[in-house]
Amino acid sequence: MSCLVKSKYIGTITWLGRVTAPQDNIRSEALNTAEATFNGILGESHSGATRPSCVRVTILHPKNTEIRNTRQLSILSAEENAEIATSIGLEQLDPSWLGASIVISGLPDFTHIPPGSRLQTAAGTTLTVDLENAPCIWPAKEIEIERPGHGKAFKSAAKERRGITAWVERPGPLPHGPLYKSDADEDSSRLRPCCCCPFKVAKSHMTHTPHNTADNPVGHMSITR
Repeated sequence: MSCLVKSKYIGTITWLGRVTAPQDNIRSEALNTAEATFNGILGESHSGATRPSCVRVTILHPKNTEIRNTRQLSILSAEENAEIATSIGLEQLDPSWLGASIVISGLPDFTHIPPGSRLQTAAGTTLTVDLENAPCIWPAKEIEIERPGHGKAFKSAAKERRGITAWVERPGPLPHGPLYKSDADEDSSRLRPCCCCPFKVAKSHMTHTPHNTADNPVGHMSITR
């Protein structure tokens, strides 16, 4: 029996970007299209087959140990981003301030997508979900520069809304324009790992309505779990 289950949900890529100067800040530059390789998005500073381990995985590896790079991409939810913006008193939150690679709309409870899920475009470009991305202070600094007085609240507002990290399983284009429709499972539970030990949590309630992005689509993606 397959470990992956098709989902019924339709996702749409609404924004693409890449971080090019991490030594200066976390900001990403907006792109009209992107090419995903086995190393990640071309020109992205977080690309590469391996990376030095960071504080997020010190429970497993000493810092700066060379490990597989499963954090090639930072993927956000348009709906969750809007919720964060409202929580910190802004009309909108520019994904570039958060160092985003991709923003997707139409996938409910996006940050809690189980690790190992696949996001696939019509062209076959496939991304594998690594883990939930915990919020940190670096986006808060960029928000504070652009909207003084609002950055400090970001870290708490972004808890369980910060999206996920992912890596490229099958390379290909992430083009501007519609790509495709996807299906999702109807499982009433979600699995979220705590380091090596998974635990089960109830499927969170979905109170937001997916935004209509028909006027500005970059592409549709499907999710398989």
